[in-house]
Amino acid sequence: MANYHHGNLRRVIMDAAVEAITESGIASWSLRELARRAGVSHAAPAHHFGDKAGLLTAVAAEGFALFADALAAAGDDLLDTGVAYVRFAVEHRAHFEVMYSPDLYRVDDPEVTAARDRATEELARGVRTITADPSREGHFGIAAWSIAHGFATLWLNGVLPPELGDDVEEAARPVLRMLVQKVTD
Repeated sequence: MANYHHGNLRRVIMDAAVEAITESGIASWSLRELARRAGVSHAAPAHHFGDKAGLLTAVAAEGFALFADALAAAGDDLLDTGVAYVRFAVEHRAHFEVMYSPDLYRVDDPEVTAARDRATEELARGVRTITADPSREGHFGIAAWSIAHGFATLWLNGVLPPELGDDVEEAARPVLRMLVQKVTD
């Protein structure tokens, strides 16, 4: 257990979880296997997170926080926000998969709630730039979310046409632009 005596055991375990999820999916590993992967005692993950749901709750909270930061960095333009959404999903696949599998973690956890609310507000900020009618923001928001999330999921699952190429941003931008154009028409 060479890595056991380092400064941030919680972080090492979370990193090992993200790596395991990236390699083999959300559900195909145990806390004991994760401890072995991280080079820590088999009790360390349970000590820091309680159980697998606790660990996935921490991953979801971190994911929503990173997601909110990525969306905020995109600025106010809805198209750029949508591209940031897709880029985040590809660059942080493990977090993305956990975030949108709420049956695996504690959705009412205060850290998850705060980070998810911040991400939701960043998405809403982009939507408000394309409609002056507050009564339509909800529908526009769901449409934008559905398109960006759908594109990201299709990309991650490798089912989009190969002629879209290998650059996810370049592939997503014209698709997402269609939403913005239709909304503003």
